[in-house]
Amino acid sequence: MRTVGVEEELLLVEPDTGGPVAVSSAVLAGLTRCAAAGGGTCGETFEKELQGQQLEFGTRPQTDMDELGAEIVRWRSEAARHAAEVGAAVAALATSPLPFRPALNVGARYQWMEEQFGLTTLEQLTCGCHVHVSVDSDEEGVAVVDRIQPWLPILTALSGNSPYWQGHDSRYNSYRSRVWGRWPMSGPTAAFGSAERYHAQVDDMVTSGVLRDRGMIYFDARLSHRYPTVEIRVADVCLEATTTTLVACLARALVETAALDWRAGRPPLGHGVSLLRLAAWRAARSGLDSDLLHPVTMRPAPAQVVVRALLDEVRDALDSSDDLVWARKATAEHIARGNGARIQRALFAETGNLGAVVAACVRRTQGERELRCMTAE
Repeated sequence: MRTVGVEEELLLVEPDTGGPVAVSSAVLAGLTRCAAAGGGTCGETFEKELQGQQLEFGTRPQTDMDELGAEIVRWRSEAARHAAEVGAAVAALATSPLPFRPALNVGARYQWMEEQFGLTTLEQLTCGCHVHVSVDSDEEGVAVVDRIQPWLPILTALSGNSPYWQGHDSRYNSYRSRVWGRWPMSGPTAAFGSAERYHAQVDDMVTSGVLRDRGMIYFDARLSHRYPTVEIRVADVCLEATTTTLVACLARALVETAALDWRAGRPPLGHGVSLLRLAAWRAARSGLDSDLLHPVTMRPAPAQVVVRALLDEVRDALDSSDDLVWARKATAEHIARGNGARIQRALFAETGNLGAVVAACVRRTQGERELRCMTAE
């Protein structure tokens, strides 16, 4: 069974106001001290990100979705505990509902990015969820990347958790993805056809001088430059750990389905980048609240119909990993409850206060809702 791991970026906020606070260095220092004092691997699990108001963690590769979900809950709890030690809180929000000022972390890489990309770098206070799924080779990985492109916007719609930007309703479910799309090396890709052509294009992009290194290849799905995985990078950080687990489960099933299609000689759907970009925009704008573009036809269809098409596409893969019953149930519950964007807007409708929205999301991030069992009874 393929392994799957998750990287989550969390927002560090001031508990009283909900505004972003640049204390990631202090939080990481506490985590390092904890590890040195015998606190396990927490010092290695967490990393700094571009902005000082962000904190990132990564799970271990897992095959069991129960274990993956439990690890996500654990590291969110650890992040909250160590943030509290420096007077902050963590929120699984993909953008800050409240206004913020840039606070880039110190480092040659981040300084280079600011000089190269200017305001695009300064505005990138966005928190995503990256899913790593193991592949047997670069050739298999590129075949997977080529075949999963039309299905990725559905993961954006499911995970949408960034309706607010600088104190305003953006009118999007995932405004994070629109801000992220300002990077010139981001977005969907046309079919590469082979690992050789994939690596040649990446080499050409780095050699252009626009990018600093291969780590700045921000494709929606790419070969990881650190692990033997396909890395899927389209999801917002999800408000609740159960949603993260669902996105990871569906991502693994997509990779397995695409790999089987490749081995069977079935070609990619072949949509051009222009249509893929429209599908990504539609998902970011609508989330689960309106039409999406159907991955096969690229024509509008109700979100529930499109999500059902994804479940049908990956049915055999979910069945083989014993995730089918849970994935169907979790997806139905998620659609009924709504993604993070719908929840944030409902909270604002109740309170009329974005600070109160952040406070409620802090509580959800820290596990106020229990993680549902991944194993169907």
